[in-house]
Parts: sequence; structure tokens; C-alpha cells
Amino acid sequence: MEYEEFLKSKNIEHGMSGFNDIPELNNQLMDFQSDIVKWSLKKGKACIFADCGMGKTFMQLEWARCVSEKTNAPVLILAPLAVSDQTIREGNKFGIHVEHLRSDVWDKGIYITNYERLHKYDIHQFKGLVLDESSILKSYTGKYRTEIIEESQSIPYRLACTATPAPNDFMELGNHAEFVNAMTRTEMLSMFFVHDGGETQKWRLKGHAENEFWKWVASWAVMIRKPSDLGYDDGNYILPELTVNQVTVHSDKPTEGFLFPMEAQGLQERQKARKTTMMERVNACAEMVNNSDETWIIWCGLNSESEELRRAIHGSVEVKGSDSDEHKKKSLLGFANGEIHVLISKVSIAGFGMNFQICHNMAFVGLSDSYEQYYQAVRRCWRFGQKKPVNVNIITSDREGAVVKNVMRKEADAVRMQEEMVQHMHLINERNIRGTTRTITEYHAEIKIQLPSWLK
Repeated sequence: MEYEEFLKSKNIEHGMSGFNDIPELNNQLMDFQSDIVKWSLKKGKACIFADCGMGKTFMQLEWARCVSEKTNAPVLILAPLAVSDQTIREGNKFGIHVEHLRSDVWDKGIYITNYERLHKYDIHQFKGLVLDESSILKSYTGKYRTEIIEESQSIPYRLACTATPAPNDFMELGNHAEFVNAMTRTEMLSMFFVHDGGETQKWRLKGHAENEFWKWVASWAVMIRKPSDLGYDDGNYILPELTVNQVTVHSDKPTEGFLFPMEAQGLQERQKARKTTMMERVNACAEMVNNSDETWIIWCGLNSESEELRRAIHGSVEVKGSDSDEHKKKSLLGFANGEIHVLISKVSIAGFGMNFQICHNMAFVGLSDSYEQYYQAVRRCWRFGQKKPVNVNIITSDREGAVVKNVMRKEADAVRMQEEMVQHMHLINERNIRGTTRTITEYHAEIKIQLPSWLK
């Protein structure tokens, strides 16, 4: 190995492997969207971490169109259930044709299928792969994560799109880096992180490596919450007001093993309290929704809650895990089109990828400790394109302990860390995206190497 090659091997910045010349893009793209698409095409393998409503679907569709036409081969989009039909509809709006993947294909074009159906097809036939709602890679031991990363290695063009990833979830970033071949998760951890205390599952950024870490992330991912994060004018990308109301219902039922109600302390106690106070919370929600003539989405966590809510709320439609895929898609798209007045479901079913700007009222009939689920559920309605103030009602019992405070604390931590993440990546992303230039690290030797006498 020559010395210059050795130096290049030490460069951790993710290089370009994509287009040298960018074709003409859809003129309906906003200026920041157009530049992000250009940058991702030049990269060849890249991630777009754009907040809800920033146009990820349009950007990934235009990227897929360009890759398909450049390679004269098919491109595959993987998406959650029901998001596939929504993506096809969005494509029609922008003049980009997308088809459901039914069998192996050999002609160029854009095809889409659900993550759950990936194992049915040979993805090596595609020259481009797009992961919609790529937070599915978060589960670094999950079967989808492993299958996607391993099977995609032969695909030259790859794009992962999701809302801003959890800033403190470095495993999620590591999985995305592995997907785009920037670095393996193990290499990332050993280079930039140290074990936090005695727990091997917790990692902390090395203090001196923080700036280099975010510089490296910015070489393969763009992060944007609003256009001004990249130096563009925010224009209409200003979110309406969000109001969060906590509704606490009282329960007189004694806690198991006690003569009177006790506030739950641990997770198991909270789960028991949630079950024993179900009807009080259901009735509080039903009274709220039945007295309103507006559209509502109701989030629940238990099948029993879902069933009781359907019985109690007039004209409501329930979507649960055991329903057929056809019922799920019909109901979710029907709600998005305004054909359904009240939708009842779990966040794990309807909380990812769907656009519900038609609704600005929601209720959580109980709350889990997962901030990600809370965030994703709220952002179905509170997203760019929403014209009305959004009202979020969290209905819990006085026995469920500090679950709401816990989620709100996680939200404050996430917002703070996202601010830090965007701050670290702002100048680098702005230069990379707005300039859309290739990054080249040059080395100019000024001192000749002197060989020691024993080598001569």
C-alpha cells in the first residue's frame, strides 16, 4: 500500500458513490427538497432524517425515479402497511408512477411493498432500495434489521428516510450507517464511544470525539426539522399551536392487596392500574368525543380498551392487530380521506408514516412509557400542512403514577438533544446540501520521509 492510499484509508468521511451528473428534477420540489435530492443522488447511499411533513415521500420518490432511469432498472421502496397506498397516491399527485410489487420484475420503474413481505421477493433484482420510515432499523437484533442490511449489500443505490431519529439512540444511527456502508455499528462504537459505567448496553460519546462524530454523520445523512436548519426560508413550514391537556380520572377501587387505592410505583403496578381503571378512562374519552362534531383519533394500548371505546363512541371505527390487511388499509386511508369520523387504534398499527392532517383532535386513553410512540402518534396530526391548532388529551387515572411526567421528561430530553444534534450538524449539512459538492480531503506532503539507517 502506498503512503497516500494509507492516509485515504484513515479518512472516516463517507465518500460519494452516486451520480456525477444530476438530471433535471421535478419542478414541484421546494428548493431545500431539490437540493437534498441532488445531494443524496451524488452520495448514492444516504439517509434523509427529515421531520414529519417535510416532504420525505416526494423526495424519496424523485430519488427513486432518477435512479431507475439512470440504471434502466427497477427500484424498490419498503414501507409500513397502508403507507404503501398512501405513497402511490402521493406519486400520482406529482406525476411519478409507483406500483405494488406482486412478483419478480425485470423492467425499470418504481415498486413498493410492505416490510413484512420482503422475504417473498428477490431484492437483488433491484438497483435501488428505499427504506420509508427506516426507524425499523432501530431494533438492532430484529429480523427485519438483519435481513435488510444483509440483503441490500448488492444494491448500489440506497436511501433511508425517517423523521429525526432519537438523538440518544446511537444504535439507531449505527444501523443506518451500516445500511449505507459508512461504517459498521461495531466500528462506530469503538471509534467514537465508551461504555457508560458498568452497563455494556449503554454508550456515551467520547468528549473529544463529539464534533468528529457529528461531522462523520453529516457526511452520509442530512438532518432537518425545518428549512432554516439548512439556511433556507421557513415560509409556510411553521407548525400551528400544540395544546396538551392532561385529564386525570379518579378510581375508588382498592389496589390488589390493600384496603384502599395506592399510586402505582413500578411498571407492573402501572399496567395493573391501567387495567383496573379502564372503564373510567373509556367513559371520560367517550364523553369528550361524543359531545364533539369534529374528527378524532383515539390511541389505546390494550385490546380491551379498543373494544370498549368502539362500543362507547358513536360512529367510531376500530383498527386492531388481528384485523385483515384489507380492513386496516381501508380504514386508515378512509380516515385520512375524511370518510371516517373517529378512528380507534394502537400507535404500533396506525402511528407510523400516515398523514392525518385532516384531524386536529386526539386522545390517549392511557399512556405507555415509550416517548417514541407518543411522539409518532402526535406527529400524525401535528405536522407541516396542518392548518389548525392541535389538541392532545392524555387520559390517565390517579393510580397510574408518574407515567405522564416520565414521558414529558423524555420529550424535554429529546428536544434538548435534538437541538444539540442539529447545532453540531448545521454548518456541515448546510455546506454539503446547499453546495451539493463532492467532499475531497487533500493531503500535501511538506516534509520528505527519512528512512532510518537500519532499513537502508
